[in-house]
Amino acid sequence: MVAVVVLCAATAAGCGIGGGPAPGGTQLRVSRDFGALPLVDTDQPKTAGSDTVMRLLQRNVPITTTVGGAFVQSIKDLKGGTRHGRPYDWFFYVNGILADKGAAAVRVHDGDRVWWDFHDWGTIDDIPAVVGQYPEPFLHGIDGKKLPLRIECVTPNDDACSTVADQFTELGLPAARGGVGNSFVEDSLRVLVGPWKALREENTARLLEQGPQKSGVYVRPSADGTSFALLDQRGKVTRTLGPGTGLIAATAAKDNRDPVWVVTGTDERGVQAAADALDEGALAGHFAVAIVDGKPVGLPDRS
Repeated sequence: MVAVVVLCAATAAGCGIGGGPAPGGTQLRVSRDFGALPLVDTDQPKTAGSDTVMRLLQRNVPITTTVGGAFVQSIKDLKGGTRHGRPYDWFFYVNGILADKGAAAVRVHDGDRVWWDFHDWGTIDDIPAVVGQYPEPFLHGIDGKKLPLRIECVTPNDDACSTVADQFTELGLPAARGGVGNSFVEDSLRVLVGPWKALREENTARLLEQGPQKSGVYVRPSADGTSFALLDQRGKVTRTLGPGTGLIAATAAKDNRDPVWVVTGTDERGVQAAADALDEGALAGHFAVAIVDGKPVGLPDRS
């Protein structure tokens, strides 16, 4: 399963060999342990016409492959396998979304941000979306297709909702703004804003209460919304935080893989702290972020 999701079938059609202009404005990040240790981070990677994610990686980073070049074996000498009885491997995201195809089959488009991360997948091997490539996927979308943005707020006219809306306005992104819905919305990007006790009524957001196995997010909010249990990479609780705690995370439902972002908190102060942290500098390189005492803490928690 990991080989299908994470890596690539090496086919001539998918290897980025061909003409056409090289994609511009791309970024390449390589890290380990859910972004905790950056290995490569460049906004000027070497590119060529018709590049795929695999070819982009090969152009810029030493890698080895196996099975006749079909799979990534290592990046910068960091090899997938078992460590201390736990499975580790390489996973890649494009614009914050886990690819549903192999790296040789995913084209790189203008503005795409490509992120390879080496981590323990013993708890969950399907983390559908991450926040660490913000302002993607909102700027350039998915597979070269820009999607409409909806900002859904528990209280559409409160300060936190306005803060989030202003962030997207500054990016030049028009967004529909209204109350939180619970309908199936295909081919759109949704950002839900409000206290957890209200956001949990939305079906996709409520996956967070079921832990990373269901949501891909290493946090477990309480059903009453008053606390967030932060989890380590094995899904174990490291600490439980109460008033004033914020959270920015992305997840997706099994029947609709378009990511749903949540900007939430244990109370209004926590929601505002999360809204204030909706910023590239605070989110970069994190799978999800808890806001603790006004500061972003990457998840899984390493405390």
